[in-house]
Amino acid sequence: MLALVLAVFLLIGGVWAYQEIDDKVRSAIPATEPTQAERVALRTLEEAMQQRFVADDKVRRTRSELELRREAYRTALDAGEPAAALRTRYRAAESEFERARTERRAAGQAEQAARPAATAAQKRIDRDADERRDRQELVTFLLRTGAALVFLLVGYVLLTRLRDRGSRWFPLSGSAVIFASVFAFVVAVDYLTDYFDPFDAGILLLALLGAAATLVAFWLLQRYLARRLPLRRVRRHQCPYCGFPVGDHERCEGCGREVQSPCPHCAAPRRIGAPFCGACGKA
Repeated sequence: MLALVLAVFLLIGGVWAYQEIDDKVRSAIPATEPTQAERVALRTLEEAMQQRFVADDKVRRTRSELELRREAYRTALDAGEPAAALRTRYRAAESEFERARTERRAAGQAEQAARPAATAAQKRIDRDADERRDRQELVTFLLRTGAALVFLLVGYVLLTRLRDRGSRWFPLSGSAVIFASVFAFVVAVDYLTDYFDPFDAGILLLALLGAAATLVAFWLLQRYLARRLPLRRVRRHQCPYCGFPVGDHERCEGCGREVQSPCPHCAAPRRIGAPFCGACGKA
C-alpha cells in the first residue's frame, strides 16, 4: 500500500515535470523580433487600411447625403416650386461625393502599394514562428523522451539491485517502475495520437488493451509470488509448496512433498526455497 502511495506522489511530480519541460523550452527559444523595416512596412499597411476604411465610410455618408439632396431637388421640380437653393445644395453634395470617391481611390492605391512589403514581412514572421514552434516541439519531445528513458532505467536498476540483495526496500522500487512506466506511456500517447486516433476501433481496442494489461499484471504478480513466497514460507517453517507447517520434518504433512534436499556444494540437508545453505553458506 505504501508503495502505491509513493507511486502516486511520484506521478504528481512527473505531471509537474512533464509540463515544466514544455514551459522551460518555450522560454528558452524566444521568437525572433521583426526588423525595423518589417515593422515600418506593417505599420504603413495598417495606416493605409485605416485610411481606406475612413474613405469608405465617407463615401457612404456622402452618397446618402447626395441621394437625399437629389430627391428633395427632384420633388421641388416636379411640384413647380422654387428649387434654386435645393439645386445649390444638390450640386454641393455631388461635389462632396466626388471628392470622397477620389480620396477612396487614393487610399486604395496607397494600400495596394504598401501591401507587397507588408505581406513579405508577415510571411517572414509567420515562417519564423513556424520554425520556432517546430524547434520547441522537437526539443520538448527529445527532453520528455529522454526523461522517460532515464526514469525507466533508474526504476529497473533499483528493482534489479534491490531484488538481488533481498532488500526490504524492494517493494518501494516497484513504485519507481510504475511511475516510469506511466510517464513513458503518457509521452507515447501524447505524441502518437498526433498521427492516428487510438479510438477509431472503439470498444474493441479498449478491450484488447485492458486484456493485455491484465495479462501482463498477472504474469508479473506470478513472478513476484514465485520468488517471494517460498522464501517467506521457509522463514516461517512452512512448506514452500502448500504453506503447511512442517517444523524440522523432511516431508510436508500437508502435501507429502519433500521440503529438504542435499546442498549441491556440501551435500548437507537444505530447506527447499532457502536462498543459501545453512552449512556452507553458498547459494
